[in-house]
Amino acid sequence: MTTASLRNVFHFGEEVEGYPVRVINEREARAAAGLLALFAGFAFAQGFLTGDFMWERLMIVAFSIEFGIRVLVNPQYAPFMIMGRLITRNQEVEYVGAPQKRVAWAIGLIIAAIMVWVVFVEANTGLMNLVGCSACLLFLAFESAFGICLGCTAYNLLTGQKAELCPGGACKVKQVEPIQRVKWWQVILVVAFLGMLWAIPEYNLWNIQDNVEVDDSNFDSIDLDSLSY
Repeated sequence: MTTASLRNVFHFGEEVEGYPVRVINEREARAAAGLLALFAGFAFAQGFLTGDFMWERLMIVAFSIEFGIRVLVNPQYAPFMIMGRLITRNQEVEYVGAPQKRVAWAIGLIIAAIMVWVVFVEANTGLMNLVGCSACLLFLAFESAFGICLGCTAYNLLTGQKAELCPGGACKVKQVEPIQRVKWWQVILVVAFLGMLWAIPEYNLWNIQDNVEVDDSNFDSIDLDSLSY
């Protein structure tokens, strides 16, 4: 394979006329993050609720392969990025800077490598496993739900350079528009809403808790259909 052919395969981001740096399509990156977040959330719930860590191990393998391809080869060959492209192919492209994305995804690859060691080498299902899974979910949720790349914030600190073409124009210094301003009564509404959600199960409002406590000792003897909710 020639040097030119290798460069066509092994590179990060695409050169697009009119943009000063290589770029990534933020639409497909967010879609890929959302798919990974769904997978990670399901795997984490299975391990936490049932003690079956098979899905979590599978998630770590998928996560490692995905970010290994993104960072070390080319995001175009990463399976979740390809699925993200299929999902968002009819949406308008949003170009964002590739350099900060590479730093962010490299952090993801480091987390994946640590999780491979923790789970497959040390066979640890304790605190380190919980921290690693929570970190993955946090990064993926912020990128997919809010368009905030937490790993990208490390780019300026690690490289000493200023990131360009951030999602949503976040790199630019701009004035907050009136529609973006949060008013005092909106804050009170959010606090009241969260307080209500806390109070409902705490004080058994609206009778949403079971009247009978079900555990391993009495599960087989209880008629679940008779329980009130």
